[in-house]
Amino acid sequence: MFLAQVSIMTSDSTSILVHRNSDLFMKIDPYGIGMTVIGYSVVFIALLLLYVIFYNLSKVLALNIKRILRKEGKSEEANKVEEISGEVNAAIAYAIYLYFNELHDKENPVITISRISKAYSPWSSKIYSLRKYPR
Repeated sequence: MFLAQVSIMTSDSTSILVHRNSDLFMKIDPYGIGMTVIGYSVVFIALLLLYVIFYNLSKVLALNIKRILRKEGKSEEANKVEEISGEVNAAIAYAIYLYFNELHDKENPVITISRISKAYSPWSSKIYSLRKYPR
């Protein structure tokens, strides 16, 4: 019984505190412009931080591989660490996908990965999306 009274008291005091703080914030920022600026800045700072982390992650991993190869005594191999192209990454990812889903046992697909040289696509053409004005 004592715990029920304590929980009621804390929920009432919390709701009173929330209402008091919201009234104070309403007096400081009546139109919500400050809250909007704070929200947008938090999101953009988080996105910028994630961009920096992912951009530098490959460099950190390459340095780690070079350090491991130098410890093993393979210094000439550490100097010529090569980057893998996008097509090779796509083929590796698809092979792993097939392996984990066991599709390679059921069917024998032929995979062709090639670059498309033309940049035109009718899906992005404006002439197909605009209608003539009826007169």
